[in-house]
Amino acid sequence: MNAKAEVESSGMDTVKLLLAVILLAGGIVLFYFLEEYSSLLRVLGLLVITGIAVAVALQSVAGRRVWDFAKASRGEVRKVVWPSRQETIQTTLIVFGMVLLVGIVLWVFDMILMAIVQSVTG
Repeated sequence: MNAKAEVESSGMDTVKLLLAVILLAGGIVLFYFLEEYSSLLRVLGLLVITGIAVAVALQSVAGRRVWDFAKASRGEVRKVVWPSRQETIQTTLIVFGMVLLVGIVLWVFDMILMAIVQSVTG
């Protein structure tokens, strides 16, 4: 698969990605350069330029790989079995209880060590 990807990529992919970065940087510069215009218009313009930059980036092999990865990740998230509200509350209570228990044990251990140190040092 790596050999195939290396064969598919070309100098044009680099140009496309560079163009996308230049578009995005130019959009950000224009956003701050055109302060006298409405914030709404500047944000809409930045969103349009960002959309164009993403469209250009998706035309490259690297862009398609990122898009495929995002689609596969979304599919994996859909396969996750999320805990119910009751399971979440129970797990949270167990974690709080264990934190409290460990805190008390460490506090007692600290008090014992402090008493030992005080008895040794006078």
